[in-house]
Amino acid sequence: MEEPRQAPDPDGVATARDKFHCPACGAEANWNPGRQALICPFCGTQSPATLQTRAAGTIIVEHDLVAALRSIPDEARGWQADKTSVRCQSCQAISVFDPDKIGQRCAFCGSAQLVPYTEVKDSFRPESLLPLKVSEPQARDLIRAWYGRQWFAPNALRSKALTDTARGVYLPYWTFDANAHARWTADSGTYYYTQEGGKRVQHVRWTPASGELSHTFDDDLVPASKGVNAGWLRAVEPFPTTAGLILYDAGYLAGWTVERYQIDLVNAAARSRQQMEAELERLCGEQVPGDTHRNLNVQSTFSNQRFKHILVPIWLLTYTLGAMSYQVVVNGVTGKIAGGRPWSWIKIAFAVLVVLLLLYLWNSLNS
Repeated sequence: MEEPRQAPDPDGVATARDKFHCPACGAEANWNPGRQALICPFCGTQSPATLQTRAAGTIIVEHDLVAALRSIPDEARGWQADKTSVRCQSCQAISVFDPDKIGQRCAFCGSAQLVPYTEVKDSFRPESLLPLKVSEPQARDLIRAWYGRQWFAPNALRSKALTDTARGVYLPYWTFDANAHARWTADSGTYYYTQEGGKRVQHVRWTPASGELSHTFDDDLVPASKGVNAGWLRAVEPFPTTAGLILYDAGYLAGWTVERYQIDLVNAAARSRQQMEAELERLCGEQVPGDTHRNLNVQSTFSNQRFKHILVPIWLLTYTLGAMSYQVVVNGVTGKIAGGRPWSWIKIAFAVLVVLLLLYLWNSLNS
């Protein structure tokens, strides 16, 4: 499937840098979310490299969706730095690493079945990103607190907070904008009541209704990841794309794993359209007068459709209990957390017995 055509903005793309060397010892500096700078992991020296920042005049470019269904030029591809890609044979996630930092296990599912991955062409490079702000100690504190709130989980779960490794990962996302206009028709229902056989019975009086509305969608998010559970990603959204995005700079990715997008623009746009139409149906349903409605029919049109490809940071922890694997996801900007957890049926059964005993005692005291 062809990629979108997109002209690069010479003022909106960071200058390519292969490495971000430490001025003291010569090692490669990594992006440090705690200090919000490039820091050498060996001697702690801050790199003097200047990275892109968000300023009052920063313009995050968005592209016309209708005109974007052709190939992008080669100069808008790639990562602006040496990268190596591997595919996990278990979950199929494609991870992009600095050449000297390839992990032995998949950051998404923990599998050791990693094989080299070679693209026919470099991927469509994101033009903007959200820098990782939540540090690893903060992420671990959030995960430990989350573990502690899982009251009906096995006791072994809490020990995972001390032994498992949280990984910082940049995930690919598409964002979509559109102006939408919707016309709707429905049956509007109004409740009325009658007395029948000594009982108050509810009835509905149906009348036809119609209307229209306009709505603007701004940065409707579609994750392009296959390595992270989509439900957990939705649970930790939103990412502050409106105010937090900066122009793409490879320095923010130094030392971190990046997932290559695996949902292309065409499929992402279709998902976004479904999300927008569902939201329009909800908004139209709210406009229907009366107490309830049925047979809602919405006809929508879209204009000024725009898109962009971005990277957002998360902390990801994958753990295994028994035969099941689970993920915990932390929003790398806001710290919002969600994840999968096992259940202890012993604890649940004990809680049920306690409730039944309390009910029995209550009934005994009041009988």
